[in-house]
Order: sequence, then structure tokens, then C-alpha cells
Amino acid sequence: MNGIVLMVLAAVVLAAGYLLYGRWLANKWGVDENAITPARRMENGQDFSPASGFTAFAHQFSSICGAGPVTGTIVAMAFGWLPVVLWVLVGGIFFGAVHDFGALYASIKNNGKSLAQLFDKYIGVTGRRLFLLFQWLFCIIVIAAFTSMVCGTFKYTAAEAGGIDFTKSYAAGCAGTISILFTFVAIAFGYVQRKLNLTGVAEFVAAAVSIVVMFALGMQFPLYLDLNQWIAVVMVYLVFVAVVPIQVIKTPRDYLTAIMMVAMIVCAVLGILVLGVTGRGTITAPMFTGFSTKSGMMFPVLFVSVACGALSGFHSLVSTSTSSKQLSNEKDAVKVGYGSMVLESFVGIIVIVIAGIMYSDMNTAGTGALNAGVASTPFQIFAAGVARGMTAFGIDSTVATVFMTMNVSALALTSLDAVARIGRTAFSEFFAASNDALAIQDRSGIMRFMGNPWLAIVVTLIPGLALTFGGYNAIWPLFGASNQLLGGLTMIMLAVFCKCTGRRGFMLQIPVAFLLVCTFTSLVQSFIGCATALASGSAANVFNTALQLVFAVLLVVLGLIVAYHCIAEMRRREPGSMADEELEWTELGRKNVAAADADAVAPQVSDIAAAE
Repeated sequence: MNGIVLMVLAAVVLAAGYLLYGRWLANKWGVDENAITPARRMENGQDFSPASGFTAFAHQFSSICGAGPVTGTIVAMAFGWLPVVLWVLVGGIFFGAVHDFGALYASIKNNGKSLAQLFDKYIGVTGRRLFLLFQWLFCIIVIAAFTSMVCGTFKYTAAEAGGIDFTKSYAAGCAGTISILFTFVAIAFGYVQRKLNLTGVAEFVAAAVSIVVMFALGMQFPLYLDLNQWIAVVMVYLVFVAVVPIQVIKTPRDYLTAIMMVAMIVCAVLGILVLGVTGRGTITAPMFTGFSTKSGMMFPVLFVSVACGALSGFHSLVSTSTSSKQLSNEKDAVKVGYGSMVLESFVGIIVIVIAGIMYSDMNTAGTGALNAGVASTPFQIFAAGVARGMTAFGIDSTVATVFMTMNVSALALTSLDAVARIGRTAFSEFFAASNDALAIQDRSGIMRFMGNPWLAIVVTLIPGLALTFGGYNAIWPLFGASNQLLGGLTMIMLAVFCKCTGRRGFMLQIPVAFLLVCTFTSLVQSFIGCATALASGSAANVFNTALQLVFAVLLVVLGLIVAYHCIAEMRRREPGSMADEELEWTELGRKNVAAADADAVAPQVSDIAAAE
């Protein structure tokens, strides 16, 4: 099949899903563009920070569109490209986008509560603490998997005679320099953005110029470090990016990254079009290879491998921990929540097409997904494929390779930014006295110590660092299963939210049942695999395998307990028995919003006062 045909058909299906199902869902649940969002109600210059619709979309998309759409889809192509395409389309529209939008919407309707705080309100305090522990363990796994991928992309290639092979390492060295520059440029860009109140065209031009300058400097001054050195650099970066206020590094970096990602998507699409028109865009990878490969049976391997391309529980953490605290208008929730997931599914489709075209030249090491030619990682396949397309429409091959290496690393780095911050807050929230949205900022009692953000991020990164040395191939099955289980648990909570607030939640039932069965099956398989390897003495890294075994057991036990509590609450709760927002926040909301926009908010304040 010509790659153009598959890409266009998938784009039409995804666009229809957004325009029809996404908007229907928003109407069914009741998106209110006149409502006061938590970002405006509780603006504090730290986590609650109103942003434009595009900026919020940029943050959400760049945070969720990590390594999953690249790694997961290519690994799953061991079963052929058709099953992966079908799961990306069906899963993206009816599972992933509903999940992302639902989590964002529920948080907005509850004063910007995090996912764990929503569990507290609708499931109970026991459910909150158990879920926070699950969430923290999951964040550690994500940190390990994505750090391994990023650092593996940046590390230099050793020459046969020893030392550095500068020719083969050039693109990785340039991308590494650019990524380091990115941090400092993001800080400067964010400062100028706030100081000069840049918006619209001026904001975009400033960002584009910054990216070009970074790109030029990176190509002139490549940085050559080995794997362990890059791991150290990334860990130091995560310590700071997870603690400083979100608008200092994270928000401006996401804006810059989103522009890069859009440019990458455009280049990939143009490349596929040029290759297809010139007869070089044929998908040579097999359409279907069978229901079983050396990785295991299609169920559950396919559905936990694709992860971010179809559904990702990690997205709910982004939706509730950061994005819900940035929306200035509730109407943007559909674009930010549902729309960003649909766009990520399209990225997954592009990856499938690129990998299918590259089948005759490259294959993924250890997965058997693309089994002809030189062994390559999924990132290398995607980067090389898009670079080939860019070369076909006139871009210099070196520039194209550096551009793509930089982009694929940015995919994972932006997710690392978000998950490190989420892991840090999950650790602190576990010890918080209540489920209030601002409880984590309380510095009394035990929170004086456990709520310290520097302590929380260090405690989170240490086990993540230990797992990193196992490599992403070893960690990915555990990440995929725990990720989809998180998605299933989130959707159960959303079903309880819908029932308690009188909303319709029938569209969540099939996804919940499928995800729970699929993920628990995969986690049990991971447990059996690790236990067998340890018992037989075949484990290459005994410590890392044992650590994965511990994580698998904890995730299964915690997942079962949380799921039980959710189902029990679902049966016990009466329809329409709970209001969205708690009255204790109204005074804070009245004070902050009235100061910013007294005339527009006055009627709503009167209504709140009357209700009290």
C-alpha cells in the first residue's frame, strides 16, 4: 500500500472523531464557556496560571506526545501494521481522547484537583492514598524508561579503535547541545514573554527565532558524552525542572517544543507525500504476521505496547496536575483534552507509515518488528525515515538528520519534564492532610518535611535512576501495562464522577472492562517472566530484574485494591448526589477573580453568595 493512502484515510477518520464524537461528548457532559475556571479562580503564580487556548494546548500536547507514539507503535508492528493502525484509530477516538478530556474536565469542575484528589472526593481517602502510591511507582517507571531512551539517543558512538566516531555521533551530539540550550532559552523566552506580554504573532516569531538560533549553535558545537554522563545531566535537569514554578521553565519550553513538533509533523507529512508520489513511499512491512510473536500473544501485548498512540494513563496525570490549572476558558477543554490526543494518534499513524516504508532498510533491535537490514531502535527508524523524506523535498541530509534527532529526543524530554513534576507532587500529596487542591502547599506538621519539593524529587529520582540502567527494552512491557492500568483506573473514577454529578457515563464502561482485563493479564505475565528469569539464573541484571519484579507485584496488588474500591463506590453512589465544586473555595475564587475582572464576574459572585 502507498503510505499516502493510509495517512490520508487515518487523518479523515481522526478528524471526524474530533468533530463528531468529541463535540458530542462535550455537549453531553455540559462544557460551560461562561464558567470561572480554576486557573482564574485560584491564580497564585505557581501552579494555577491562566494561559491562552493555544498555550494550554501546546503544554498538553508536548507533555503527552512523548516516546510512546514512536516506540510503542513500532514495537507493536511485530504483529503487522494493520492491527496497530486499527488500535490507534479506535483506541484514540473512543478510549484515549475520552480518557484525556474526561480527566481534564473532571479536574476543571473540581477546582483543579489532581487525579488523586479526585479519587479522594469520589472514591474515599483510602482510595486516594493507595492511588497516590500507585501513581508514584508509575512515575518512577516512566522516568526510567524515557531517561534510557533520551540518553541512548544522545550518547556518542564509539569507534572500532576506541574513542569517539565523530561522523556517526555528530547528529546525536548536536541534538544534545540543543537540548541543553533549550533549558536556558526556555527560561529567557518565558521571562520575555511575561515581561512584554507577548501573544499571537509576536510570541510565535520570538519562539521561532529562538529555535533557529539554538539549532544553528547546536550544529556548530556538538557535545559528545557517553550514556552514563548523559544520564547524570538529565537527572540534574529533572531535579530543577520539577521544583521551580511551572511558568519559569515548563510552560515556555512546552510552547517552543510544540512549534518544533508541529514542524516535525509537517515535514513528515510532506516527506511521505513526496516519497509516495515518486514511487518510494510503498509500505513494504507485512500487513499481518499472526496473533503470536516471540514477544507474546497479540492480547495483551499489542494493546499495552502502543500506549500513548491509542490510550495512556499518563495523560490523565498531565490533564489534572498541570493543564487543568492553566485553562482560562472551559470551552478550550475539548481542544486541549480531546484534540491533543487525536493529534497524537495521528503522530502514531505517521510513525507506522514511516516504519513501514523503512522496513526494507532497518529493523528494531530485539523486537523483530522490522526484521530486514541493520538493527536499529524505534527512534532511529523514525528519525531516519522522516529525514529521508525531508531530503526528498530538498533539505540537506545532515540538517534533516540533526533536526529529527533533536525532535525525537524532545518528544521524550517534554514527557520527562511533566512526569518528574507529577511524581514529586504525588509523593508530597500522599502525606497531605486533605484532598484540597492547595493542600500540598501546607507546610505544617509532617508536610514541613515530606512536603519539601527538593526532598520529594530526590526520593522519586533515586529508584528511577536504578531502573534506568536496565534499558528501555526491559522496562517497556512494565511501563506499558502499568500505563494502561492507570488509564483504566482513571476511567472507573470518571464513571463514578459522572454518576455522582448526574452526567451520562455509559461510554466509559466498555473501555474500563477491556483495559482492566488487558493490563492485569500483562502485569501477571511480567511478574511470571521476572520470577522465572531469577529462578533459572538467566537474568542478565539480577538487581534490575528483581526491582522490576517488586514493581510488578506492587502494581498488581495496588491496582486490584483501587479497582475494587472504585467499583464498590460506583454501586453505592446515588445519581446526582454530589455537586461539582466545594463551597469552601468560593471566597478564594471571589477574591482572585473579582480583582482581575470585577464587572464580568459580579453576577456569578452574587449567585454563589445567594447559594451559600
